Amino acid sequence: MLEQQVLWSPLVNPAVLLIDSAPSFLPSPPPLAPADGREGPEGLYSIHEAYTDAQILYLTGCELDRASSIVLPLDSDLPDRLQAVLRLWHAANAGPVPHDARVTPYQRRRMRQMMQAADGRSNGATYREIAIAMFGSERIASEPWRTSALRDTVIGLIESASALIEGGYRRLLRHKRKA
Repeated sequence: MLEQQVLWSPLVNPAVLLIDSAPSFLPSPPPLAPADGREGPEGLYSIHEAYTDAQILYLTGCELDRASSIVLPLDSDLPDRLQAVLRLWHAANAGPVPHDARVTPYQRRRMRQMMQAADGRSNGATYREIAIAMFGSERIASEPWRTSALRDTVIGLIESASALIEGGYRRLLRHKRKA
């Protein structure tokens, strides 16, 4: 299986932590040294696997050998950014790391099913074959296929997966906001 980390822009993913040098008048904890990274116009992008795969952007001009501070823009994404900061802080201090609340366990399970169904469809499987793989042949055989609720479920999973694949996944990077 191909596995590659995706580096997000903080404009797209508010969980990307913006790091700068800490002011000299503050106490000096050890610097948050970058792991391997990639240069961008905004600075050095890095993923810290030791800190729950936190994505970090060291802003241009950040002195990497000095104590670090986190920049928190006062925008509509502040609640998401604060949760990312707390996850990093808990990981750095060997505490239990809270789950990323932007995606619920139900959403994770449904996304896994959507990708499984879409993968089957892209490999030429019929809706029925996908349903058998996902729910078992006994459940599928227990009712007429054309009127089966499981048939509708599989079709819905594939349609939802298509929407995610076409860019809807970006909505998952932010909490829903009240209008």
